[in-house]
Amino acid sequence: MDNEFAAAMAGWGPIILMLVIFYFLLYRPQKKAQKEREEMLNSLKVGSRILTIGGIYGTITGIDDEIIKLQIADKVEIEVAKSSVNNNVSDKPAEN
Repeated sequence: MDNEFAAAMAGWGPIILMLVIFYFLLYRPQKKAQKEREEMLNSLKVGSRILTIGGIYGTITGIDDEIIKLQIADKVEIEVAKSSVNNNVSDKPAEN
């Protein structure tokens, strides 16, 4: 019985080890980043300064479930998808 168990572990051991490595190197960090992004999107509010994926800086003037109204200049507002927000730059300290 011990020989059968050792043979089974010799065959399945490397596969199980690879699964554990993939979990800690790929799946877990990706889930953490996804959670942080979701928290950032949920924390957006009117008056926040953001950066879109396209590189447009602006200030939020209105928020809907899927759409954000963004003021990019005086008397110039655009609508962007909420998912296109890359960063909330009003939360970050200014770098000198």
